[in-house]
Amino acid sequence: MTFHDFNNFTPLGNYSDYFILITRIIFGAVFLYYGRFKIKDLKQNAKDFESMGFKPGWLFGTPIAFLETFGAVFIILGFLFWLTVALFALHMLTGTIWKITSTDKPFTDWSYDLLALSVAVLFLITGPGSIALTF
Repeated sequence: MTFHDFNNFTPLGNYSDYFILITRIIFGAVFLYYGRFKIKDLKQNAKDFESMGFKPGWLFGTPIAFLETFGAVFIILGFLFWLTVALFALHMLTGTIWKITSTDKPFTDWSYDLLALSVAVLFLITGPGSIALTF
């Protein structure tokens, strides 16, 4: 049984591809928002990553800046979807674990990472839907 076989069991199941598209757009737009600041000033981004303990900062910060900026566009379009969403899942898993174990941040500071991780995992399960530039 595939994901789309469940369409018969839910009232909005026939519209699942549209909801996946809307979720892709929201997910991508959020990461594009944060990524644009990182990619705009890669030196500052590297310093920010170093201050968090990720050294050297350029090694960790630069790929994240590119993922959040260009990966967000790929998610929206559904292009290179599986690779991109797997990278986002890894990014959010790392962020969640780091914030829980290495900082004194409360739940409210890492709940965003956890929520983004769950959406990325959901995308790994559902795929990009039929409205995508799958490749």
